[in-house]
Amino acid sequence: MLVLIVELLNTGIEAAVDRDSLEINSLGKRAKDIGSAAVMLSLMLAGGIWIAILAKNYL
Repeated sequence: MLVLIVELLNTGIEAAVDRDSLEINSLGKRAKDIGSAAVMLSLMLAGGIWIAILAKNYL
């Protein structure tokens, strides 16, 4: 669920930045990059949790 929530927030950031201006802006690019990084970190967290659960149960 956490990954989906972060992905929805990232989509909202991207939509707001795109609606504000169609020209390339360094702050807009930075906001999109930070949102994408948050999605990546949430995926890594979810993967780490799965690895920890599997390691505890099968190793």
